[in-house]
Amino acid sequence: MTKKPSSGGARDLKVRVKTARKRSNSSTMWLQRQLNDPYVARAKREGMRSRAAYKLMEIDDKAHFLKKGARVVDLGAAPGGWSQVAVKRVGPQGKVVGIDLLDIEPITGVDFRVFDFLDPGAPELLKEMLGGPADVVLSDMAANATGHRKTDQIKIVALVEAAAEFAREVLAPGGTFLAKVIQGGLEGQLLATLKKDFAKVQHIKPPASRADSAELYLLATGFRGGKA
Repeated sequence: MTKKPSSGGARDLKVRVKTARKRSNSSTMWLQRQLNDPYVARAKREGMRSRAAYKLMEIDDKAHFLKKGARVVDLGAAPGGWSQVAVKRVGPQGKVVGIDLLDIEPITGVDFRVFDFLDPGAPELLKEMLGGPADVVLSDMAANATGHRKTDQIKIVALVEAAAEFAREVLAPGGTFLAKVIQGGLEGQLLATLKKDFAKVQHIKPPASRADSAELYLLATGFRGGKA
């Protein structure tokens, strides 16, 4: 690993990574990008579980849905970055429940459960853990990539559709649904359905989302009510 000299005596030197014998070029590029990512450095410095935490901060700074006392569900919570942000913003009067197939290290104030949100009993379990319907459902989940663009888009859409259906089951009237999607991969039918169920639906790309990434966030606010 070498550092590229900078002009003017600047101290923020860019880290260059040499390709190791057992490391692919793509892995080397990913490692170099991570080492030079200011959000990765900030996450380490501030004790956040992931750089993704700053995406949620930036979105909420604009939309203000993580209100004091809110009840929040974090789908696919591991490693816990979004739950960390949520629990700080809703405060001790609020409630944050995280759910994932993977276990995570405990986070003070977050009630975490290893569980599949697709399980038919998940909505009732989550409402029981929250003490009532949710005010916010978060999903930063991403389907495992196959490398085949169309297949990956179908998987992503299916995951978002499932998360949206879960949100309809657990949200209180006026609630918010936030989910990660991929640009060009969201079907119009889902958008049309969400616009029917929520007062406002919009796409957001926060600054912490890398410019070369196709990811976007779908923010639906003002749930019109339903099964919750």
